[in-house]
Amino acid sequence: MTGATSRPRKPIVWRSVLFQTALLAAMALLLYQPLSNLYENITRLSLYSGFDFLNRTSGFSIIQTLISYSEQSTFGRVFVVGLLNTLLVAVLGIVLASALGFLIGIARLSRNWMVRTLARSYVEIMRNIPLLLHLFFWYFIMVGTLPRPRQSLELGAHIFLNNRGLYLPVIAFETGANLMWLALGAGLVVAWGLKRWPGVAWPKSILAGLCMAIGMGVAAYGIGLVRIAADLPVLQGFNFSGGVKVIPEFSALLIALSLYTAAYIAEIVRAGIIAVPDGQREAARALGLNSRQTLRLVVIPLALRVIVPPLTSQYLNLTKNSSLAVAIGYPDLVSVFMGTTLNQTGLHIEIVLITLSVYLALSLITSAGMNWFNARVTHKRPQSHD
Repeated sequence: MTGATSRPRKPIVWRSVLFQTALLAAMALLLYQPLSNLYENITRLSLYSGFDFLNRTSGFSIIQTLISYSEQSTFGRVFVVGLLNTLLVAVLGIVLASALGFLIGIARLSRNWMVRTLARSYVEIMRNIPLLLHLFFWYFIMVGTLPRPRQSLELGAHIFLNNRGLYLPVIAFETGANLMWLALGAGLVVAWGLKRWPGVAWPKSILAGLCMAIGMGVAAYGIGLVRIAADLPVLQGFNFSGGVKVIPEFSALLIALSLYTAAYIAEIVRAGIIAVPDGQREAARALGLNSRQTLRLVVIPLALRVIVPPLTSQYLNLTKNSSLAVAIGYPDLVSVFMGTTLNQTGLHIEIVLITLSVYLALSLITSAGMNWFNARVTHKRPQSHD
């Protein structure tokens, strides 16, 4: 006769629900008092509140704008200008920091003593100096050591550098700008379609889409649908006019963010490469791959599983650290919206909430994109079939 087997006791669900309900109630009570006091103070002082200020005229200028803007533009336009300036620094900083970080991370594992030592010295120096000091250092180099406009450094054909910025020639579309955007969109569609074709990798599909976009643009130019002209910077009086101007505040912020973040990315890359088992390298050598092929085709793809999660944190940090631009006067979102706009309108709550929401949204979008990429590169074990 066999004894009865004891069944495991089921967890008490109501106890968990009770604890969670009590926690939510406690949090609600903690938030109720300050929010209630805030509402009473606003009502008692008859303070203006709301988001109607976005339609009011700003009345101030901005030194860098990616879209049309004037002093007669609205505060809503100011918000868009600041957001685009922030996105410009964040996107370019992520690209530059990633490229430099991967190179230095690989150099940290080089067999050459000099290369390995220089890479290690870079990482140690950059990581142990505060980012704000990096920012001031590059800004004062841009402004304090470069010559005045009349003594500008000529870096090439119609390229000038002085303490007011970098002046570059630019191609302006007289007619047919929309056709060029259409050609670019068609190229992206072709690249995406070819990627879904079996056996076609991203580099080949992107190259095909780029060739198609360029071909459509050249054809439109050849038949006269597109007309372009060169806009060159020319010294007039005490400053340059024409072309495109890269202000020193933007250059200093981009360089500081890229160099600082690249040091952390380099250590992440080094750790990811070290995490790859030696057996994978030995298998690659047994297949006849040289050191460069082994690194590019075997080690880096496997190391991405370790690299991507902490890399996401560095991308988020770079985006949030761009708010330090207010220290040197770069017109990012914090500077022109939570700074100048807040001072002129006095709407602290609304403007701070909008700014917080923007940075939260940027962080969530970046995390979602990196999580998607991480799911694509993560090695999945094959499922066993019965």
